[in-house]
Amino acid sequence: MHRIDGRGERPQRVLIVLHQENSTPGRVGQSLVRRGFTLDIRRPRFGDPLPTTMAEHAGAVIFGGPMSANDTDAFVHREIDWTGVPLSEGAPFLGICLGAQMLVRHIGGKVEPHTESCAEIGYYPIRPTEAGKALFSWPKKVYQWHREGFDLPREATLLAEGDLFPNQAFRVGAAAYGIQFHPELTLAMMHRWTVKGAERMKLPCAQNRNDHFAGRAVYDAPLRAWLEKFLDLWIGRADAPAPATAKAPASAKASAE
Repeated sequence: MHRIDGRGERPQRVLIVLHQENSTPGRVGQSLVRRGFTLDIRRPRFGDPLPTTMAEHAGAVIFGGPMSANDTDAFVHREIDWTGVPLSEGAPFLGICLGAQMLVRHIGGKVEPHTESCAEIGYYPIRPTEAGKALFSWPKKVYQWHREGFDLPREATLLAEGDLFPNQAFRVGAAAYGIQFHPELTLAMMHRWTVKGAERMKLPCAQNRNDHFAGRAVYDAPLRAWLEKFLDLWIGRADAPAPATAKAPASAKASAE
């Protein structure tokens, strides 16, 4: 976890990978800035390159987007391949929704739609596994916006489960995490998503717009608290890295088999 750059100092930048022109890192980005990091925002979809090493970055986050990890676009394949960089270097990596699915594809898992075409769009329950409970407390419901899920190869440790999509959070190695849900969502983002993505709320199992805002009033504070605990474990602060001993137990290995 204690990464040192070529000058003998810890890198202060966190790589942020976004997928739309107007996307923002939301609450994740805001918290990282409060922790003393600077954000290196890149959009490979629009031609931005990705670094060949994590030597100049304290960590990396790949966010979600409307595309699928199964798409044939060149930038999708580049990002899937690129997740091997932080994995091979043991650098902190976080994949959110699409980013988690890209990580799954990189380690050999499958990303597929629900067998009954259900979508999780709104607030849905999750349950931590024993490995997840060992890290910190988890919210009862989290905000979702997806219609594909994933299985997990044996090298991944399942941290949280759901009903419609069983695999909700996982860890690979000591520092790479994937989550299906969206802790980065701000109120402004919820307004934007539920307007621009109104058709998605008509999908099977999706919740209507009123339920999104009603759910936020109840479940957003615990999700916000979870995010801070996660970032404490995952990356710490720019002047106080997450302790190398803050690692989840190696038990509770999970796969879809």
